[in-house]
Amino acid sequence: MSAETIRYGLIGAGMMGREHIRNLSVIPGSRIVAIADPNAESRRTAAELLHEKPMLFDEADALLDSDFCDALIIASPNDTHAGLLDRIFSMQNPVPVLVEKPICTEPSDLERLRRGAAEYPKPIWVGMEYRYMPPVATLIKEVHEGRVGRPAMIAMREHRHPFMQKVDNWNRFSKRTGGTLVEKCCHFFDLMRFIARSEAVRVYASGAADFNHLDERYDGRQPDILDNAFVIVDFANGMRAHLDLCMFADGSWWQEAFAVTGNKAKIECLVPASRGYEEKVPAEVLFSPRNERKTLERRLVEVDEEVLAAGAHHGSTYYEHLGFRRAILGQGPVEVSVEDGLKAVAIGMAAELSVREKRAVEVDGLQFG
Repeated sequence: MSAETIRYGLIGAGMMGREHIRNLSVIPGSRIVAIADPNAESRRTAAELLHEKPMLFDEADALLDSDFCDALIIASPNDTHAGLLDRIFSMQNPVPVLVEKPICTEPSDLERLRRGAAEYPKPIWVGMEYRYMPPVATLIKEVHEGRVGRPAMIAMREHRHPFMQKVDNWNRFSKRTGGTLVEKCCHFFDLMRFIARSEAVRVYASGAADFNHLDERYDGRQPDILDNAFVIVDFANGMRAHLDLCMFADGSWWQEAFAVTGNKAKIECLVPASRGYEEKVPAEVLFSPRNERKTLERRLVEVDEEVLAAGAHHGSTYYEHLGFRRAILGQGPVEVSVEDGLKAVAIGMAAELSVREKRAVEVDGLQFG
C-alpha cells in the first residue's frame, strides 16, 4: 500500500459487490486488484466495470492466499460471512476488512466472531451503510445534539419492492439469509441502537409471507422469507423503537421514512425510492417543534449525482467507503464495529424468533430467548 493508493480484494461479485466497485471507482486512490466469486458470469461482469484487469479467482481461499491486497471487502452471500471471517482471523498477514451485513446468520456464530474479532490486529468494519445516507445522518446528528429534547420514540418504515433475484436464488431462504428480519432489517436495528445510544432488552414482532415468491420453487422447495412485519424494540434507557416493513409496496414514492420524537420536537427524514420512478427527487428532513405556532422546518437533502449513480442506497456506500479508507490509513476510527454488527443481528434473530413463536423475546447483549 502506498500513501496514495489502497489495493482492495473483493470477495463476492454479485449485485452488492458491483456496488462497491462503482463507489470505489469515484474515490481517488482506490484500486480493486482481485475478485473472487465461484460464478464465472459474476466475475466477468464485475471485472468489466474496472479500467484495470483484476486478478480473478473462483474461490475466496485463493484470493486470501495471494497476499496481493491491502484490504478486503466481503460481499458474498450472507451465510458465507462468518466462515470467511474465521478464515481471515487465521491469516498470517492480516489486513483491514469491510464485511457486508449481516455479519452472520446463525446464533452460534455470535460469540465466536466476537472473540475472533477481539484478537484481530487490523480494522474490521461492518457494512451498515444506512448510517451514512445523508438525510439519515442529518437526523442522527440533530437528535444527538439535543434538538428534539429527550428522545423517547423511534419510528422507521420501509415500503419497497420484493427481494431481487440473486445468483442461485440464495436470498429466497431463511437458512441462507438469516431471515428477512436479519438480512434486510439489521440495518434498522443498528440505526435504532445508534440513535438510542442504548441496548435492546426486549423484542416483539409479528410478520408473515403473504404475497411474494409464493409461486416460486427451487429444487422443489418454496421460499420461506417474510415479506412484511411489524417489530417493536424496548431499550434499556426506556426508549422504544418501531419498524414497519412491507416488501410488496413497489409503488411507494418514499421508500424509507424515519422519525424520532422527544419532549421538545419531532424530526423526520424521507428517502425516495431507488428504482421505479424516472423523476429523481431529493430526500427531505422535517423538523416539527412542540409550540403553539407549530412552525414546520422542511429541508431538501441533495446528493451528488455521480455518488447516487454508483449505488442503490442513496449515496451511503460512498460515504461508508470514505470512513473505511480513513480507518485503513489510520486517520480515523472504525465507526461500525463487529460488536455493532453482532448486536444488530442478534435483535434481528430475536425478531425472527418472536414471529415464529408469537411471543416477546428478551435480549441481553448477544443472548436472546
